Parts: sequence; structure tokens; C-alpha cells
Amino acid sequence: MTHAPFDPASATIVIVTYNRSHLLTGLLESISAMDPKPGHVVIIDNASSDDTTDVVESFRPKLGTEVVYRRLETNTGGSGGFSEGMRTAYELGSEWIWMMDDDVEVVTDGLAKMGKWAPRFKSIQGRRYDYDGSEFYWQYRIAERMGIPIPFAPSGFDASGFKEMNSGCFEGMFIHRSIVRQIGLPDHRFFIYWDDQMYGWLASRKTTAVIVDEFVLRRTREIKQWDMGIRHMNASSNAYRFYIMRNRAYIKNYYRVHGNYNPVLFGLGTSMTFAKELIRLLFVERTVRGTSNLFRGLKEGGKLGRDRSWTPMPALED
Repeated sequence: MTHAPFDPASATIVIVTYNRSHLLTGLLESISAMDPKPGHVVIIDNASSDDTTDVVESFRPKLGTEVVYRRLETNTGGSGGFSEGMRTAYELGSEWIWMMDDDVEVVTDGLAKMGKWAPRFKSIQGRRYDYDGSEFYWQYRIAERMGIPIPFAPSGFDASGFKEMNSGCFEGMFIHRSIVRQIGLPDHRFFIYWDDQMYGWLASRKTTAVIVDEFVLRRTREIKQWDMGIRHMNASSNAYRFYIMRNRAYIKNYYRVHGNYNPVLFGLGTSMTFAKELIRLLFVERTVRGTSNLFRGLKEGGKLGRDRSWTPMPALED
């Protein structure tokens, strides 16, 4: 079967930002230096109160591609921002949609590196350099029935240059519109956390999703970490702790719809998630304050998990 060559103009970069114009500036600078460039850059501003709008306007003549800027009326979280960004890119007719946060930069030939895999796959994750220049470890597989990442899945690549994955990350997900059409937009109801893992899992049910041995991004924000060797554990926040536990209910609901829900195994995954967050508090943040947010998330998730009127995000139409 012959596949059409990748056209960079068919790709759209989607950026979600919130009150971090200094980081957004670095990302837009890196996009202005890209070769080749995407056909569009979509910037979703989650109701920032800083000078984000001025920064975006200052870059319009520099980027060398069409810029679509949308400032939302309220902060919808990363989930809402990526949902709106993907919707915008899809409506622009983009064949490929490349998702990223504002705290990364794109390597100059990043789009070319992703594009060379486009004739073979339709859901692709590139690799990233961490803030200190080290190679970041993607948790590219999940223990499906438990709904949690496998933290020590093999990190090396063989001669094929790719690994199959059943997860995803909006910090670099490169996805074809045909898959977006089938699974719909990212679910804005997550607000933050688990939304990209779920979206990657849904994509892997429709196509062979892969992580490729191509470094295309680098993080520009330093985060407090606990170095565990092959991987790091980052510091968190009370908001993240709440949504980490609450949003387990949304994963449960998606699993029910797709016939993948096992109450015992999923409950084990939820318990392990809770324990992991306690470890994060103790060893990364050196405190026990914040546990109330974990319990609050569990309580709220219990209500959401009992909502039998819940439905997943719908498929899209061309």
C-alpha cells in the first residue's frame, strides 16, 4: 500500500497556555525557527491575566505561519484547553494535530522528525529532553485494567525506532484527524490529569499508537523532583491531588462503556494511585499536608462514578 508523503502545511500545532507568557515566549521563538513550519499554530489561552495576548500579537509577523488565538472566558484547565484547541485545529481542516503545553520548546527540525513517521502511523508520540538536558522517560504503557502507568516499562528502542503504546501525553501527541473523528475531542470534564492518558488509550483502540525514538521537544520549566534513576517523580499541588483521585471516576466510566472495567483490578489501581501520591508528598514535597485533597477527590469521584447518565465524548463529523 502506498502512502502519500507528509505535507508540513497539513499540520497544526496546538498550544494551551495560562498565565505563563514568559514560557510561551520561548515556545513561540522556537516555532519561529522551525524548518519546516506547520500550516497553523493554534493558541488557546485559559483566561490569562498577564500579558499573554500582547505576546501572541507580537509574534504574528514572526512565526511565518497562520496564527489562531483564542482567549477563553474562564480557565477550563488543560483538559478544556486541549479540547478547544483540537476542535479548532479540526475545524481548520488540519490533517495532523500536534499538542503541547507552553513549558516546552520545539527542536528546529521537530516537525520533519514527526512527519517521517506519518505515512506509517496515525497516533505518534515523540521524545523530550528534560529541563537539565537529560532524556525524559515517557510512561508509554498502562496496566490497562488498573488504569495506571507502568513506571518501569523498558526505555530502550530497537532497530525499528518505535514502541507500541496504549497511553498518551498532550505534551507532544501527534495525531491524525481520522482518529480524532472516530474518538471525538479530549474530554474537557477532566479539567486536569488523566485526560491525555485516556485519549491515548482511546486512540490505541483505533490504530497502532507508537512512541518514536525522535527527540522533538525540550522542557523549559524546572520542577522539583525526586530522582529514582530511570525516572523522576515530580512535585505536585493540592489541585492536582484532588483531580488525580476524582478523575479516576471518569476513567471508570470510559472503561464501563468500552467493556474494560474490572472492579477489583481497577480498585487496586486506585489504591496504588493513592499510595503513590502519599509517597510524592513524603519524598518530593517533604510534608504530609495535602492528604485531605486526596480524600476529597475520592469522595467526589464516588459521586461521579455512580452517575448512570454519564456519556463519553461523541465522535466527530467531517
